[in-house]
Amino acid sequence: MDLSRVSIGLPGATPHEVLVALAPQIEAAGFRGLWLNDNPGGDSLAGLTAVARATSVLHLGTGVIPLDRRPAASILPSLGDLPLDRLSLGVGTGAARHGLALVEDSVAELRAGTTASIVVGALGPKMRALAARVADGVLLNWITPEAAAAQRVETRTILYARTALFPDALPALREEAARYGSYPSYAANFARIGADPIDTTIQNVARIDDYLAAVDELVLRVITREPTLAEYERFLAAVQ
Repeated sequence: MDLSRVSIGLPGATPHEVLVALAPQIEAAGFRGLWLNDNPGGDSLAGLTAVARATSVLHLGTGVIPLDRRPAASILPSLGDLPLDRLSLGVGTGAARHGLALVEDSVAELRAGTTASIVVGALGPKMRALAARVADGVLLNWITPEAAAAQRVETRTILYARTALFPDALPALREEAARYGSYPSYAANFARIGADPIDTTIQNVARIDDYLAAVDELVLRVITREPTLAEYERFLAAVQ
């Protein structure tokens, strides 16, 4: 397995002390990077700032910042001392009604204010096309390897995949899959690709290679029994 194309994804609300303890292990193992999601309970940029101080070459990613809640004008001042040469700034529409226009305008504003790589989260074909035109990468999620290969675009293609490698984590994985399957936009995505939500997740290490064959970078969004340092370390050991 080429770990240089595999990254780890964690919740944005992960305590900074856990991130600081885990990130050097991720870097030492040879993984490409660490991605944090962004929600009202977890500031991805603050978490990545702590990670940056504890590492030297590990790539950093936000997967993704919803632009309806955190517009570009508020993102730029929050970049602070982040190493921009290591940062993939992932953004998405959130719940915005006019998502395409919001993303296009926001990417232009971000490009004017930072040299960080800009990545756009995309579910549908119009957003993927926009990402290929204006961004440095597209971030796919909740799709099968076959759908990922079909949706690969000319720009860097990254896939964010929910991953549970131990039986005791499967209930949490199934709960998350069912929750996303209930959202109309994601339900439309699953209908388009002809797959159930759980079919787009990773439940064994062998499945990782299937995804790596379809994309440039694979982000393993870690699902464990409990969100603890010990459980995350167990996950890392299973992947290597």
